Amino acid sequence: MRVVLLSGGSGKRLWPLSNDARSKQFLKVLKKKDGKMESMVQRVWQQLGKADLADMAIVATSNSQVEMLQNQLGQHVPVVVEPERKDTFPAIALAAVYLYSVEGCSLDEVIGVLPVDPFVEDHFFETIKKLEWGLNGSGADLALLGVKPTYPSEKYGYIVPSSETADGFIKVSKFCEKPNEASAKRLIHQQALWNCGVFGFRLGYIIQLLKSKNIPVQYDALLKYYGKLQSTSFDYEVVEKASNIITLPYSGYWKDLGTWNTLTDEMETQVIGNGVISNDVMSSCIVNELDIPIILLGIDNIVVAASPDGLLVTDKKSSHKIKQYVSYFQDGPMYKEYGWGWSRVLEYSKKDNSTETLTEKVHLSAGRNLYDQGNRNQEVWTVTEGEGVLVMNDEFSFISTGTTLMIPAEKNYTWKAGSDMEFIVFQSGEQLMDHRRNNDRIARDPKKPAYTTNSKA
Repeated sequence: MRVVLLSGGSGKRLWPLSNDARSKQFLKVLKKKDGKMESMVQRVWQQLGKADLADMAIVATSNSQVEMLQNQLGQHVPVVVEPERKDTFPAIALAAVYLYSVEGCSLDEVIGVLPVDPFVEDHFFETIKKLEWGLNGSGADLALLGVKPTYPSEKYGYIVPSSETADGFIKVSKFCEKPNEASAKRLIHQQALWNCGVFGFRLGYIIQLLKSKNIPVQYDALLKYYGKLQSTSFDYEVVEKASNIITLPYSGYWKDLGTWNTLTDEMETQVIGNGVISNDVMSSCIVNELDIPIILLGIDNIVVAASPDGLLVTDKKSSHKIKQYVSYFQDGPMYKEYGWGWSRVLEYSKKDNSTETLTEKVHLSAGRNLYDQGNRNQEVWTVTEGEGVLVMNDEFSFISTGTTLMIPAEKNYTWKAGSDMEFIVFQSGEQLMDHRRNNDRIARDPKKPAYTTNSKA
């Protein structure tokens, strides 16, 4: 059985920490047994390893997330990268075609697909393995994992059962997408299950489906064709149109940590970062990525979240509404992670004549390279921490704390960090924020080519 992890989306319901560059699965807000913090994707990858599934897994993602995945999971995490961000059907099609035409998987191979960020117990992944048994034993086209509801939720889709088959699987009658509370109660009475976005299929089923739609089934050809694919969900394009579907009920703990309300329930700490909450406050949380302190007094059941992108103060029950307001702010993201480190905007301004000024704090991790292939504007770099080497015009210069350098426009340069280094970078020009948003100014390590796919070695 092969596993495809879907890592996409912007996670705007967890603004201001999550954004187009750093989705919710990368936020390090979950506490491990040793007291250290980890992200959702790190937790899931570790759980896959415990179930002996990590070596059989690939991550389907967008280009903007590759470096962050490598940063958190390691440089050799296998990824299939969308040429442009679309919905789940194109992403799964690309992963399936990669497994078929590049890795040479058999058409009889069972593929399990799941989101990269469910909050579940370890045995959830052992249950996923049973999807293979169900498909092989029943001859079904698709096998879904359905979570037994604990309350009549309006946030999830429901799988409506028909009749039970062998080995605990149930024949699927139909689907109901995000019903109101009254309808959800009726569905639960009918033994309906939450659709948690986990399903399995034989590779041949999807390859044949793609052929019937005249979609290329060779990886290089599909990459070129990708822009022509409609941005549609796998549920709509495949699941809801299939005639022979089974589902396996799962009664263990499962939670979608997609809002501040659900996420803070699992954080196991009231304060992350620089903050204090008074002793009389109940069920409130602070998540602070800024250097300034936050003090919370006398207000229960709220979340205060602060990052370079903004400040959020919300009642927990209202936190899911944040997505509709985030679009008002277009300057971000102000914080980005890369394979070599991270950068944070300290100050940004735009004048009437379109001239922009941008001041950033840049962190370059020890042993990593930062390569810029022709910066568009003159830059001033001041080293505030660490030491390393600057290579420019084929000349090597030793750099350490306190050094200030002016780098002319259109000059190629490479920073090589001997220890963890931090810089303050100032530049002035046009479209600075657009270039930063598109990763144009600071490029990846020159030893690592631009990504299309990192296959298993």
